[in-house]
Amino acid sequence: MTAASEQGHLDRVYVWEWPVRLAHWLLVGSILLLAMTGLYIGHPFISVQGEATRHFVMGTIKSIHFWAAMVFTVTVIGRILWMFAGNPYARWHQFLPVSKKRILGIFNTGMFYAFIKKESPAFVGHNPLAGFAYTLLFGLCLLMIGTGFAMMSASASVGSMMSGLDFLVPLFGGLQMARFLHHVAMWLILGFAAHHVWAAFLIGTVEGSSLIDSIFTGYKVLSPDVAKRAEKHIEEDR
Repeated sequence: MTAASEQGHLDRVYVWEWPVRLAHWLLVGSILLLAMTGLYIGHPFISVQGEATRHFVMGTIKSIHFWAAMVFTVTVIGRILWMFAGNPYARWHQFLPVSKKRILGIFNTGMFYAFIKKESPAFVGHNPLAGFAYTLLFGLCLLMIGTGFAMMSASASVGSMMSGLDFLVPLFGGLQMARFLHHVAMWLILGFAAHHVWAAFLIGTVEGSSLIDSIFTGYKVLSPDVAKRAEKHIEEDR
């Protein structure tokens, strides 16, 4: 990357592998479906005339919620496993701030997001603050999965595989607490998603790194200035 930077050319770097991009969009779709159907399950707002057996509105919504939850669960677990099998930009050390540079980078990036620091953080993969935020996000996702299965076990048929997950209920302090945690985690994830989109546009605009495009193509385009500043983090990323 150094030679291209010295010549003043843009550097095209393959950052996000296809499993990462696929997981990203599966999570986007499943979270949207889960949020919409979950809000309806908690507060039904569709009223239909006649017997419920002729319409089965709640049953349909619950079915969509269930299958979206399965996609969500498999994707979250798969993405966590990919932290130990993917390229350097997908690895676990991009998410856990285990080095002094990344710990310091959390504060520097936070000051940039707060408009205190003018220069944007220059990292090829996740910047330290984003990586740490993803760690918290995955924690929320695991909480959603655990509380979701706990609630599902309460209404599952006796002897079914789902009913065998009833051991989760006391772990979360009962069904009411599991429902409360499930609901709060949903809003926190949606809040993260809103900030994620804003931050991606902000960083992509300031750095000119095609950050939004990269989640489709896998490639980030770095300007000479950003590439030069990012070079000091490359060895750490690898």
